[in-house]
Amino acid sequence: MNVTDLHRLDVNGMSCGACVASVEHIAMGVSGVTAVNVNLALERAVVTLGRDGSLSEVIEAINRGGFQASQPMDPLERRRQGQDELRRRGQSVGLAILAAATCMVLTMWAPTLGHLGPSGLVSMDGHGAIDADGIRLNHLIALVLSGVVWAWAGAGFHRRAFAALRRGAANMDVLVSLGSSTAYLWSATVIAGAFAGHVLGDGTVFIDGAAFIVAFLLLGDWLEVRARFQATDALHGLMRLRPEEAWKLDAEGVTTTAVPVEALAPGDAIRIRAGEIVPVDGVLLSQRVLMDTSSLTGEAYPVNVKEGEDVHGGSSPVDATIEVRVTVPAGGTLLDRVIGLVEAAQSGKAPIQRLVDRISRVFVPVVIALAVGAALTWSLFGAPVEQSMLVLVSTLVIACPCALGLATPTALVVGTGIGARHGMLVKGIEALEQSTRIDTVVLDKTGTITQGSPRVAHIELIHGDIPQMLGVAAALEEDSTHPIAEAVRWSWSNFDRILPDVGQITVRPGRGIRGETEQGTVAVGNLDLMDDEGYALDQDHRDRLVSRAKTGAGIVLIGQHDQVLGWLELRDHLRTSSKEAIAGMQRAGLDVIMLTGDQEATASHLAEEVGITTVFANVLPDQKGETVRQLQGDGRCVAMVGDGINDAAALATADLGIAMGGGAGIAVDAAQLVLLRDDLMDVRGALDLGRNTMGKIRTNLGWAFGYNVVGIPLAMGLLYPWTGWLLPPTFAAAAMSLSSLSVVANSLTLRWWAPRRYEN
Repeated sequence: MNVTDLHRLDVNGMSCGACVASVEHIAMGVSGVTAVNVNLALERAVVTLGRDGSLSEVIEAINRGGFQASQPMDPLERRRQGQDELRRRGQSVGLAILAAATCMVLTMWAPTLGHLGPSGLVSMDGHGAIDADGIRLNHLIALVLSGVVWAWAGAGFHRRAFAALRRGAANMDVLVSLGSSTAYLWSATVIAGAFAGHVLGDGTVFIDGAAFIVAFLLLGDWLEVRARFQATDALHGLMRLRPEEAWKLDAEGVTTTAVPVEALAPGDAIRIRAGEIVPVDGVLLSQRVLMDTSSLTGEAYPVNVKEGEDVHGGSSPVDATIEVRVTVPAGGTLLDRVIGLVEAAQSGKAPIQRLVDRISRVFVPVVIALAVGAALTWSLFGAPVEQSMLVLVSTLVIACPCALGLATPTALVVGTGIGARHGMLVKGIEALEQSTRIDTVVLDKTGTITQGSPRVAHIELIHGDIPQMLGVAAALEEDSTHPIAEAVRWSWSNFDRILPDVGQITVRPGRGIRGETEQGTVAVGNLDLMDDEGYALDQDHRDRLVSRAKTGAGIVLIGQHDQVLGWLELRDHLRTSSKEAIAGMQRAGLDVIMLTGDQEATASHLAEEVGITTVFANVLPDQKGETVRQLQGDGRCVAMVGDGINDAAALATADLGIAMGGGAGIAVDAAQLVLLRDDLMDVRGALDLGRNTMGKIRTNLGWAFGYNVVGIPLAMGLLYPWTGWLLPPTFAAAAMSLSSLSVVANSLTLRWWAPRRYEN
């Protein structure tokens, strides 16, 4: 199969798992289609075509099925349109709720505004829209408002329901549309019949119920779309990492021309200036350079890359302009693989939502059959047509899934709100659901367990004194933006002295910096630089240097005249709460693992310090995701905690991605949970929040389904033979509203949740 066999389509109009299944079924029914994968979160379909397949036929078939398929547009433009659409939906929700509330006030609490139509249709004890004086004007006004909500605000439900029925499917939209339509049309029929001098049943209407059916479901739909929209942030953040242009060298290697990155081919030579992002993968043509690979590997310090070694797109040269020979075209780089992993990881759906979708697909036709069956049964037993209609309407209304639609989003909103108050940002139900199953916590090292900013931890003095050695290093690093330079200057700031005068400063790419003083040359850098400049270092100190490097320290040597003055050992210090937080997680039965791109010596030394026994080191970004998948393959439920771009794939692949808020924006985008306080102690708190919120969601769903199990038989007239009582549509609508209010009230109890602090 060639790459060209894969085609991506933007698909709009999907609202649940039933829609995803419908799109896949429709596309697979087109001749020449061999595979279809639909991503609900991204509203995208990937279609695999055989030789006789036609993409235009696939698009036409999906559109005939009631969805809107099209060739993919620019991701940033699509995102902008999505933001506009989300804003419009929010406005519709607000107006619908306002109109529904007005209907309730008019029909239940407002004083009578007058009457129209014939009088004497019912006795004085009549209720609803009709009394002895005629049709109440309050209800006529409410009927108009409710009609606006039903026909305008609920138009999306009606369109999607019609499309579902046309393709032989039944989803939540069908029941929403049928319930609200029956409720409103019954009310309109009762009032119209009263004007004609006839009253159906006892003249009861449920105008406000019809409006609230649409309003509440619109709110739930908006919340779900909002959460799904936010889930795409990671992809757009990763895409922004890729440069749009590159400086391509001519055949002589002298002149550069700006070309689109997509135009680069293997074998082309490109030039990247210091601080710019490498656009594609390749091999280094320059002799040596320090590369900032923190966005890919998580290394706290720049890596020394030599001629002929690999460089990856997304990294950046620190101390020199470099030339690179392209080995991988745009679209196949390490960064692209990371983007692909994030996209694939976000394609899943929360199991609890899949369960709700499956039940809903069965629930809708069952409720319709029960309502129609009950009405026909009562007719066969000689009941008046009004009574049969009452049973039909009441059954449909009481089964309207407002509570079911609100069960998840209301608890999600409250849970995420209280989490934000305590510095924990939750992006969706998947994060909350997975938090209840976590048994393994994987921690990145740099910026997660550690602070992410190296500092001088030890000074090894061989000749001279410490102020002399630090002064030389600080003078050479005075204008550098390198993290090591910042650490050196931070150490020098402890001395109240004037920096020595150093001139003719020269950067030696990949090695360090040298300069001239009145007393001779000075240099700061690695051992290669010391040897090149002729600074003497005996074998005992060389052996000790190797030994110290094995502890994970970053070594910076300082030379003056003809000898090495000594070296600085730089370390990235632990966060103050790391040891305690890791111990707390282990006491809670969680298996804690370190996963890092750092060297094994550095990682192992730190793991021993914090009490972690399992370490995966020297791991590249795509390998991080694979490592997480291996753990999942062993039956573990994995939470990944990280802060860098290099963690994005692992965060998205894990069952639960947790980002430290002070880290890279891509890590924050890819994660499902973000800890704003950069405190590992909050990992336990976040898992506890998830368990509490999911407990509310399950309780809400249990109430919503239980309400239908009890309410539907009552609406069908189960108790009528013994009590002579039928559930009026008004009571059915009130019960539906009460069910929704109960779900919301249960969710609001989360406001009293607070994270516990775990101490030794």
